[in-house]
Parts: sequence; structure tokens; C-alpha cells
Amino acid sequence: MVSATPFRRAEFKSAYGPKYQYQPNFNGWSGQTMFRTAFRLSLFGGAAAVGALLFASGIPRIQHDILNKIPGMAQFYHKEVHPQDNPF
Repeated sequence: MVSATPFRRAEFKSAYGPKYQYQPNFNGWSGQTMFRTAFRLSLFGGAAAVGALLFASGIPRIQHDILNKIPGMAQFYHKEVHPQDNPF
């Protein structure tokens, strides 16, 4: 049996075989894998942030500090007190 030395492997390269190339990585994570993972995590994080805002939208401090600064949401959370109900 002939051992496959680097010299013998370099002699013949099939045009139909796989084209191997070095892919740089950091601890096994390639650039493409890191980008895809960061994109998916940002989508889940955005959905979690929207869910947390909707869950806490009844808290007046969140209404005033966060939700009133979103265009179109200020009218939804603006509460006018009728003059007869005003204790002052």
C-alpha cells in the first residue's frame, strides 16, 4: 500500500472533486456563522424587548418615559382628566 504523502496528493486533483479552501475562524466560529448567529439573536432580542414593553405598558413611568416618545403612541397613552374629577 502506498502512503498518501503531500507530494502524491498534489499530483492529481480532480476537476469534479470538492474545492477545499482555508476558512478563517475564531474558536471554530467562522465569520458567516457569527453574522448569522448575531442576526438571529438580535431578532429574538427585539421581539423580547417589544414583548416586555407591551407587558409593562400599564406602568405610568414607562408610558411617560418610553412610550410617549414613540411617534403615534403619545395619543394612545395620553389621559385627560375631566375637570370635575380633578381633586385640585
